Amino acid sequence: MDIAGWIDRLRDWVNSEFLVWTNLYQFLTLAFVVVIAWMVSGVLQKRYQNYLNSRDKGDASNKVINHIIFPATVLVFVYICLLVAQYLQLSYVVFHIVSSLLLAWIIIRFISSLITNISIAKPIAFFIWLIAALNILGMLKPSVAYLDSLRFSVGNINLSLWSIAEGLFYLVLSVWLANLLAGFVENKLNNTTVLTPSARVLAGKFIRILLITAAFFLAISAVGIDLTIFAVFGGALGVGLGFGLQKVVSNFISGIILLLDKSIKPGDVIAIGDTYGWVKSLNARYVSLETRDGVEHLIPNEELIITRVENWSFSNSRIRLRIPVGVHYNSDVRKAVKLCVEAASQPERILDEPKVVCHLKGFGDSSVDLEIRAWIGDPQNGRSSVINEILLGVWDKFHEHGIEIPYPQRDIHFKNSLDINGPSGSE
Repeated sequence: MDIAGWIDRLRDWVNSEFLVWTNLYQFLTLAFVVVIAWMVSGVLQKRYQNYLNSRDKGDASNKVINHIIFPATVLVFVYICLLVAQYLQLSYVVFHIVSSLLLAWIIIRFISSLITNISIAKPIAFFIWLIAALNILGMLKPSVAYLDSLRFSVGNINLSLWSIAEGLFYLVLSVWLANLLAGFVENKLNNTTVLTPSARVLAGKFIRILLITAAFFLAISAVGIDLTIFAVFGGALGVGLGFGLQKVVSNFISGIILLLDKSIKPGDVIAIGDTYGWVKSLNARYVSLETRDGVEHLIPNEELIITRVENWSFSNSRIRLRIPVGVHYNSDVRKAVKLCVEAASQPERILDEPKVVCHLKGFGDSSVDLEIRAWIGDPQNGRSSVINEILLGVWDKFHEHGIEIPYPQRDIHFKNSLDINGPSGSE
């Protein structure tokens, strides 16, 4: 049947089933039901809003629930009218149409509030409206039967277009519910103080992988596919992992090791090579390291296992600063050492214990070499700022007490003197 035929069939159905005098009582009943539902939903919305205010809840899903109270109330009353009309053997075409449209609209509104991706939400809304339209026209069951009749075989598996559509629906729904549940569990784990940060990350990722895997196999089994076929697939996948995905698997296993041995955890200050910063997050493939410049480095987990890593906050957060200082040979070295200790003790970030010290390290070509050693307990705030503050204090105190900071000097000696008048000769 072409499009014109479908339009004619729809027009005939509207004229014969919908726009008839026997349905007048249904329109009048619907008008009365809308008024009653409006009054009832007003009371329900007020009570629900009071409940949200008392619990201090106001997220997007709660607002959507508040907005669908009215159409849901109308739907309940319409269903009651539909059941009464069926019991009295009266026409209920209008009740059936309105209930289907209301149910589709409520489902679409609720799903749209949970799925913020428009490219996903729009196809879902389209299919829901399509199902509602087929149900109204009485073509839902014939359409399902037709799709189920289009069968084909893949190996020993007998499939149909309807089973594939049903499987995709179950797969999307189950994976979405698994992600939703995993996100809820991860939020609960992040708020708990019983587990360490590494254990919380590991438990959250393990639960997410477990839930998504279970959702996948549940969706496959719901279609009627025998799960034993995945035994062969698992063997082939293992070979593929051994060759093509070796680095990916290595990074994944390395990430699990990092979480288990707690050598690196979110919030730690680490240095790897010439890069140091704060561990922002631990992921399945990489660790996110944010530097003082605001640059976020994504370091593969395997690199953190096989290379040398400095963790400034592994067992404690204290680190020692080593600041070289040079003074002139004519300066009072003991006084310079005392002034360096005083200058390094002034910044607020410097710890009282261990105490600040200054050592004579050696006699250089142009200066007497000193080294200030001081401790800080907050490496996450950086070292440059406190070193800068100490050096400025040393500069001020040296100028105040006449301690000279040398600059490189070189003495040049000539072994043989040259006669600028030239060699002497006979006249």
